[in-house]
Amino acid sequence: MTAPTFTNDAIVFGILMISLGFVFYTESKTSGFWHKFYKIVPGLFMAYFIPAIFTTLGVIAPEWETVSTAGEAVKGKSQLYYVASRFLLPAALVLMTLSIDLKAIFNLGSKALIMFFTGTIGIIIGGPLAILLISIFSPETVGGAGFDAVWRGLSTLAGSWIGGGANQTAMLEIYQYSPAKYGGMVFVDIVVANIWMAILLIGIGRKDKINKWLKADTTAIEELKEKVSSFTQSVKRNPSLTDLMIMLAIAFGTVGFGHFAASYLSSLFSDLVAGIESETWKNVFTFLGSSFFWLISISTIIAIILSFTKAKNYEGAGASKLGSVFIYILVATIGMKMDLAMIFDNLGLIAIGLVWMSIHAGLLILVAKLIRAPYFFLAVGSQANVGGAASAPIVASAFHPSLATVGVLLAVFGYAIGTVGAILCTILMEIASKI
Repeated sequence: MTAPTFTNDAIVFGILMISLGFVFYTESKTSGFWHKFYKIVPGLFMAYFIPAIFTTLGVIAPEWETVSTAGEAVKGKSQLYYVASRFLLPAALVLMTLSIDLKAIFNLGSKALIMFFTGTIGIIIGGPLAILLISIFSPETVGGAGFDAVWRGLSTLAGSWIGGGANQTAMLEIYQYSPAKYGGMVFVDIVVANIWMAILLIGIGRKDKINKWLKADTTAIEELKEKVSSFTQSVKRNPSLTDLMIMLAIAFGTVGFGHFAASYLSSLFSDLVAGIESETWKNVFTFLGSSFFWLISISTIIAIILSFTKAKNYEGAGASKLGSVFIYILVATIGMKMDLAMIFDNLGLIAIGLVWMSIHAGLLILVAKLIRAPYFFLAVGSQANVGGAASAPIVASAFHPSLATVGVLLAVFGYAIGTVGAILCTILMEIASKI
């Protein structure tokens, strides 16, 4: 929490952009060390990892605390992730969805949903199993009494890893975990979820080998990618300044409307949810009061509607490439939130999180092998649960920009079932902690 070398967001943004420029420059090499390096490590992972190194070294930080001249503690926080997730992410989703073929998306079949629900089940059963396993070696790690009970804190992780931030907050309200210790759970959420995302990104670089091992049928995915690529080639042109300005107008005009509508809808539904007498149902529908949920949903819906108009021809002028620029900036700001040294700060809770995520991953791999699901469905199905709407499209678009919408649709579905799934998981964790 101590102040990093650079706290000015303009400087930090410059560092992140230089990092991205370095990744793209080295990845473009066709021979030598870097050519061999990027055959093993995907560029998207490096775009995430380099900012994490800067944060670990204390060069930059997502938030910090300093002491003023009057001796008072002063907290600071970078706004770069907020800007990237609230402005650039929805803009990227609009630009990447313009050329979507909705029928082809549905033709991907049921495996996407099967893997998504497998990921959800993996989180639900992973929590109690992790408690049982860790209690064998370190009972005190999963102990605690009253509102300090560890299972109460882990309920917030279940909310986050099935749904998102709104579901996480709902679980904190339901189970009233000690506010003084809640920071430790947020810390585990950041560390474990980011480690898992890093592993998924590395796996993308080896997706062909993984698909071969899974004996996966990737026909539908390849047909979708080919269809989008063929359409792009048929309308391809050198973008003019007018093209670029119109694409930005479409993207950020949609984002602006999304924010306007989201503020109204989140306020409306917050009042409606507050009027529900049953505390259980009130917390189940808490996500409807999240402005981020409505922002992502509205932006995606408008983009899908635009895909049926002439606006989809802007794919030929590089709409998805412009969207990819925004996605990479978001990836860099997510990487900035990861302090690698944090892994050693609370090894007990980290161990629970890692065992939990391993069970989630193991179940996904088992089911993918059984139904011969492509790695794409495994990765996106997992990230739609664990990462939510902020990172599921990142993983999906790493396979192909046209697939980003699949990640969004699944992540939005995760919001809807997040609190119910987390409550079930918490009930099982409470039982496990008392065995």
